[in-house]
Amino acid sequence: MAGTGAGRTRLFISGIAEMAAILALVAMSRTVVAQPFYVSSGSMQPTLQIGDELLAAKYAYGYSRYSLPFALGPASEDRLFGRMPQYGDVVLFHLPRNVAEVYVKRVIGLPGDRVGMRDGQLWINGKRLPLRPDGSGQVEGEGGDHSAASRLVETLPNGREHPVFKLTWSGELDNTDEYTVPAGHLFMLGDNRDDSLDSRVPAEQGGVGFVPLENLVGRASIVLGSWDFPIMRQPFWTWPTGLRLSRFFSSIS
Repeated sequence: MAGTGAGRTRLFISGIAEMAAILALVAMSRTVVAQPFYVSSGSMQPTLQIGDELLAAKYAYGYSRYSLPFALGPASEDRLFGRMPQYGDVVLFHLPRNVAEVYVKRVIGLPGDRVGMRDGQLWINGKRLPLRPDGSGQVEGEGGDHSAASRLVETLPNGREHPVFKLTWSGELDNTDEYTVPAGHLFMLGDNRDDSLDSRVPAEQGGVGFVPLENLVGRASIVLGSWDFPIMRQPFWTWPTGLRLSRFFSSIS
């Protein structure tokens, strides 16, 4: 009987060790390789949809304390194996005024850039960025409502193009001051320009403000899956129709 008890103890300890190894592997992969993120707002439409599940490549810009679980580690302006993001990258980052929140936006301004909006158009370093019509689209609200919007394609200083939605050309954030991006920081915008809380609103006014490089989580690289969440208000047997299969495993640009 004693041998049986010892065997059970060894099996129990072995099971605990295997579970610990699995948890350590998961924690390591989330720290070093990639981290999932659920899109709960429409600020990045049409590029990202409410209900998208993203995967952020954490190695893209190197590592900081925010690459670790619970942001364990010392504060530092430098990132381990750090690389500067490029214009147009879609990035996950910890909100500077509340690091418990993670946002997803597009990199628009790099350190030293002068960025501002005039009559709804983006200016960088004294030059208006090209913006061409690309039809129209539907902006989805968080309550599932939709409204028509102009779809346009914006060309960034490095030649990279991306879509934006515009509802109006005289909105609250269509004319701003010219902001100079400090060293070690980035300027972020949402592609849904009239419904995005981003770097156009300073942190002290409840906005995003400039984002320190330290706060970056990673580059949003792929949509793992997508589901039209408001369909849950319908009978449960209709829920599978909310799957946006065309967005599964699609790349983000």
